[in-house]
Amino acid sequence: MEGGFAAGGTFLRSLRALRETPFAMLIIGLDPGLACTGWGIVAKSGNRLSHVANGQVRTDSTAPLAERLVTLDRELADVILAHRPDAGAVEEVFVNKNPQSTLKLGQARGVCLLALARAGVPVTEYATRLVKKALVGTGGAEKAQVQAMLAVLLPGVKLAGADAADALAVAVCHAHMGRG
Repeated sequence: MEGGFAAGGTFLRSLRALRETPFAMLIIGLDPGLACTGWGIVAKSGNRLSHVANGQVRTDSTAPLAERLVTLDRELADVILAHRPDAGAVEEVFVNKNPQSTLKLGQARGVCLLALARAGVPVTEYATRLVKKALVGTGGAEKAQVQAMLAVLLPGVKLAGADAADALAVAVCHAHMGRG
């Protein structure tokens, strides 16, 4: 008999290998911002992490606020639809010295949470200090230290920018916290 189930046990070996391969979970991290929101996606398979994609959503600073929020929502929906993540992680809002900036950041963050929730993606939120501590070992780490650790954890990653790097850090934090 050629092919099929009796071809040297190939099918059974393939089935056995499939069962032994841990399921890869896709985790999307978001670093909210009205001017620029970073996104990053990692795959977690057992203890292994691999980079899937990263990018940034920019809005036109001259456009009305509502239009900027719609742009952010539409672009995030496209990313979520294209990658279909299993879990989402969003960086929490920190309080700026400028209350207007804090409010705008909060509105962008709300769009991020909504986009994930609308797609049925469970969301976890992380403080910036916790993200830094999970990656570098200290909550006061500089951005350059976080980016250097991303290069170690996700070899060959090409970052789309600082906000994309922050978003990947949030996704990696989620994976390391055992929630992803």
